[in-house]
Amino acid sequence: MTNTLLLDAAFSIETPRPPVWFMRQAGRFMPQYWEIKNKYSFLEMCKTPEIAADVTMLPVDLLGIDAAILFSDILVTGEAMGGDLSFTQGVGPKFANPIRTAADIEALETNCIHKLQYVADAIKVIQQRLNKSIPLIGFAGAPFTVMSYLVEGGSSKDFKLTKLLIHNQPQLAHRLLAKIAKVTIDYLNLQIAAGVNAVQLFDSWALALSWDDYNEFSHRYNVEIIAALNRTNVPVISFCKGSSVFAPLMAEAKPDVISIDWNVDLKDIKSRLPHNIAVQGNLDPHILYADKAVIKDRIHRLFERMRGEKGFIFNLGHGIMPDIPFDNVKYAIDVVKEFRY
Repeated sequence: MTNTLLLDAAFSIETPRPPVWFMRQAGRFMPQYWEIKNKYSFLEMCKTPEIAADVTMLPVDLLGIDAAILFSDILVTGEAMGGDLSFTQGVGPKFANPIRTAADIEALETNCIHKLQYVADAIKVIQQRLNKSIPLIGFAGAPFTVMSYLVEGGSSKDFKLTKLLIHNQPQLAHRLLAKIAKVTIDYLNLQIAAGVNAVQLFDSWALALSWDDYNEFSHRYNVEIIAALNRTNVPVISFCKGSSVFAPLMAEAKPDVISIDWNVDLKDIKSRLPHNIAVQGNLDPHILYADKAVIKDRIHRLFERMRGEKGFIFNLGHGIMPDIPFDNVKYAIDVVKEFRY
């Protein structure tokens, strides 16, 4: 591979500069994304390998990042299990048949990996196009986050139904989480077999949980998933909203990298993790709205703070917002690529 910066940093090998990629880097802030999106539904884009490859390659060609990430969605596992999934512009994902009863949970399939073959097919197309230039990151949604969508029927501000389930019917919640975890293991191993070079586990809504509930209803399943991956030479990145709180527990799952939100000093949290666990992050994405002088200053400030630390991947503390100016994103990446320790 021509550019191994991300893989080296993920395995805590010293790099001349931090590698850079951004969550949601192939997304709505790019006019070229909309040129594709206006022709197809979101799920059509995910399920058509050539189109998924087109979108995956946009930030590679236009931004020059150090890693590509597969264009897909964390909820494709929920759909494969039997969820009636749709995406509506301005509304987001919806499951028309939300989980409400024990029978609903029992009806979910776990031997459904064949339904996700389109993802493996997309990975093969993307890798042909990348031609060993940079790594390709695969990903999946963590069980708690996928469960929240299945139970709420879509996005939620308070996760009331999900919390009622875990508090009033914990055995049912664990049954559902165990099913999602099995599919997630199969799905990530499918991606690894198809040729991804790294994987990220997205627990996007973990911050909704208390410490005890995170430990019981999220962390234990993430431990199970990471332990079951065919991860030889394939680093595992663990991400959640709330990683600045949960990082000590996340480390117990033995990922190679923990992706850190912007609410914490990155060097401080790195010092409290095992030395062989790299960190990813942690610029506040709102900085990318600011003037370019501010963007450069904040990136350099973070890099100076991390000087001398092995195992650092530059990223945002969360994904790019859709109205961030493309030119600012490109400028931030150029600032990173020009930096040298």
